Amino acid sequence: MSNIRQSIKQYFSSTHTLLYSYLISLPLLLLYEVLIFLAQPDSEQVVRISVDVWIKTLFSYFGRDVLSITLILVALFGMVVLYRERKKLSLLKLNYFFTMLIEASFYAFFLALLINTTVSGLLQVVQISPIESLTTLQQLALSLGAGIYEELFFRVILVSALLFIFKKVFAKQSIAFASAILLAALIFSLVHYVGVFGDPFTLSSFLFRFLFGLALNAIYLWRGFGMAAWTHAIYDLMIIAY
Repeated sequence: MSNIRQSIKQYFSSTHTLLYSYLISLPLLLLYEVLIFLAQPDSEQVVRISVDVWIKTLFSYFGRDVLSITLILVALFGMVVLYRERKKLSLLKLNYFFTMLIEASFYAFFLALLINTTVSGLLQVVQISPIESLTTLQQLALSLGAGIYEELFFRVILVSALLFIFKKVFAKQSIAFASAILLAALIFSLVHYVGVFGDPFTLSSFLFRFLFGLALNAIYLWRGFGMAAWTHAIYDLMIIAY
């Protein structure tokens, strides 16, 4: 029993590192870009994740080939991560990555069951996916892209920034964490209704996204970026399959 407990503890501590998060998130980015290209190679108006559009619009000011800039930055960041974590490379366990995917699938299934039941029970509505009009390949691409890009922006950047600010404002760490998680979830939900391509506002979709954002914030803080990204992606893939 003690050996099992020790193995579980080692798994959680090891996979919460930046090294595992980077390595397990990299396939999401590459698959997203490949599927986007395959789904719409000649389209002038390519359907992409909004956060991806924001980032590529920013990169466009520095050069025309924004995809190359994105991949170069990802590669450079990877080199930094691998150098910083070089002592841990020999300790990498391939089975941990498969276990992480199983863990993320469990979170996705649990969130789908819990949040959909909660929202439907409170408001007595059925959730409708806003991407149902797209092709299956486009939906698959956007599901993976949401995992990588939305989690990068709303969890890594937004939650971390809010935590930094609130830790300066509040003396109690618990209040700082709670404030950051709640505000980030609120922003995550509201941003889906902003802009020309924003969804029509409904109380049910707002509440669902707010609760989903809360859960992903908690997963990010507890298990890291990689787990939050795959949970988000797998959840979206489950919605498509359903």
